[in-house]
Amino acid sequence: MRDFDEDVVVIGSGFGGSVAALRAAEKGYRVRVFEAGRRFEDDDFAKTSWNVRRYLWMPAFGCFGVQRIHRLPHVMILAGAGVGGGSLNYANTLYQPGSAFFVDEQWRGIADWESELAPHYATAKRMLGVVDRYPHTGPVERIMAGAARDLGVGDSFRHAPVGVWFGRPGERTPDPFFGGEGPDRTGCTLCGNCMVGCRIGAKNTLMKNYLALAERRGVVIEALRTVTEIRALHGGGFAVTTRRSGAWLRGRPATVTAREVVLAAGTWGTQQLLHRMKRSGALPGISDAVGRLTRTNSEALDGAVATAVPESLELARGVAITTSFHVDERTHVENVRYGPGSNLMGALATVMVPGGRPLRVRLASLVSQLVRRPVRHARLGSLGRWSERGIIALVMQTADNSLTLSLRRRFGRVVMTSAQGHGEPNPSHLPQAHRAAEAIAARMQQESGVPAEARGSWPEVFGIPLTAHFLGGAVISSSPAAGVVDRYHRVWGHPDLHVVDGSAVPANPGVNPSLTITALAERAMSHWPHARGVDERPTQTELLGR
Repeated sequence: MRDFDEDVVVIGSGFGGSVAALRAAEKGYRVRVFEAGRRFEDDDFAKTSWNVRRYLWMPAFGCFGVQRIHRLPHVMILAGAGVGGGSLNYANTLYQPGSAFFVDEQWRGIADWESELAPHYATAKRMLGVVDRYPHTGPVERIMAGAARDLGVGDSFRHAPVGVWFGRPGERTPDPFFGGEGPDRTGCTLCGNCMVGCRIGAKNTLMKNYLALAERRGVVIEALRTVTEIRALHGGGFAVTTRRSGAWLRGRPATVTAREVVLAAGTWGTQQLLHRMKRSGALPGISDAVGRLTRTNSEALDGAVATAVPESLELARGVAITTSFHVDERTHVENVRYGPGSNLMGALATVMVPGGRPLRVRLASLVSQLVRRPVRHARLGSLGRWSERGIIALVMQTADNSLTLSLRRRFGRVVMTSAQGHGEPNPSHLPQAHRAAEAIAARMQQESGVPAEARGSWPEVFGIPLTAHFLGGAVISSSPAAGVVDRYHRVWGHPDLHVVDGSAVPANPGVNPSLTITALAERAMSHWPHARGVDERPTQTELLGR
């Protein structure tokens, strides 16, 4: 039998990778995690988003922050970077999807997913420290409740479940979650900068739970290592090659071998590796379904902003997301905030233009609005104290739309591209998002007495939606013709290669997907045998023969 450097290599340290690392270590495996981003202690995070070297992820330019931004022809993607993945800059929001998600046609015939995942959702909630209801009510929460009533959906309004240690604000407390095994924590101060990186120590990032516990069990985490190749070895196992993230030249390549590999690099990173390894032949036989059913959670990011800071309303005080309501049965709206001083992302916002119209009409509307009221729009569009003047509206849907991703050669480089996929066209705008933003703006103006307007985004002007929840493309399936992984998250044709992150999610959940990714990972790892145990999972041949 081959002697491997590691039993398990995990690529990525987000919600899926962190679960895989901890649970594999608990079962006696030697585990090494490769993470492209850097490691952050609480004090390492940017104080505001203007510290771009610590906030944005552009390693070739010396920026090793938490915020990734990727662009495809049909969507602009916001994602996370660093040890802890998306948990470092996500909005702490941990909803469980409604029943429609669990019976999507892609996977409903494989298992009774809602009941099978129930115990794993419970585990995920306990590990991530979910508070079922955000415990504060302030101006933003009142505005959102009022907007819901104005839209006739007041009964759907609720405070969000969040993964935050509230405790006593600013007070250090011995680990309150894991009987002293986890790190000390500090009570939330409601500073609003959850998505820039929590410098307080209140946010339940993966470094406060799964990864902290994994390292105590011997898991090795290598930060700033980008995986460039996964090669199947003759006789079993894989060789995983990495290079230093951001290096201009070769970046000190290094290769380790492992019996099992877990792909958990986030949907963007995992799809990049699967597409490229399929193309190069390093992983022969990867399903042709890779890239299909790539989901954006059918999202839009709009909002409302006032012309001046409404001094009577502390719009930037609180955690990032605190409430939500449903505009209709498949459209979910959440308020989002950044803390005072974190105004950089306001550069994505602009006037709201009519969606679903030709580009020339959208551009004409943009110019017309700016020319007719230049002073007002200069105030609305200013980045000065932007986070204290506005409310972002994050809008998500359970709609069955998707993209298909593939590789193409462009200017001598091979890059990822997109096309419309299965189901409805992936939307370039959401009318429901516009209605919600307008209702929020009206309530904000009513509450503050300061003029306010609904706002869209620059990408939306050009027909490109924004999403913070990029999913799918390597989805759970009943066969390699229908998807990339089997019901146990094993890649078809490579049963020792596993996809355990958002790219395995087969449908739009219509809510923030972090809890679902965690629950799916918990379920997948619960079926792994102990390191010296017997694997009781059916083989892929047996699954296909059923």
